[in-house]
Amino acid sequence: MLRTAENLRAADRPAAAVATAARRLLRSSRLREVLRGSWLGHPLHPLIITVPIGAWVCASALDVRAGNEDAARRLTGIGLAAAPPTVLLGLADYDGLGPRQQRVGVVHAAANTAALACFTASYAARRREAHTEGKLLSLLGLAALGVGGALGGHLSYAQGAGVFRWQRPAEDSNVHPFEARRSTRQVR
Repeated sequence: MLRTAENLRAADRPAAAVATAARRLLRSSRLREVLRGSWLGHPLHPLIITVPIGAWVCASALDVRAGNEDAARRLTGIGLAAAPPTVLLGLADYDGLGPRQQRVGVVHAAANTAALACFTASYAARRREAHTEGKLLSLLGLAALGVGGALGGHLSYAQGAGVFRWQRPAEDSNVHPFEARRSTRQVR
């Protein structure tokens, strides 16, 4: 199912539009490299995404028991506050992807946009003290977030987006960089 997104030619036009928008937004190559995590040697988007995911999952866990409405609302808000930098870091990585990766990336973004809309509506419902509505909207948001997360995982693990972007090549070009590092540690 996840590989289907790789072949989704209907995503090509939106994918190109997102890549163009990302390039315009992040014109400075230095800024792009910083936001991509060049200084860390690891993409930043997978690190920061844990903040909104964690906040929203915890809010839903608190929803199970009455009396946690205020904490669940606050956690939902924390997730919403963390979403813009998460999106920005995803955009910084996006224009460096290949066409098949961009297709998956744009579907990943669409699913996460749906999740964000659900959590925004959940937060608004929680502010009005419509707690049942807020809880249901959070559950819908988690479902959309699960789809987006699966696509993001596919992008990273199956398609290798951002993998070994800043690591030095292995001395033996036939050896995978991870294997090269592991073998040098064993020799020492």
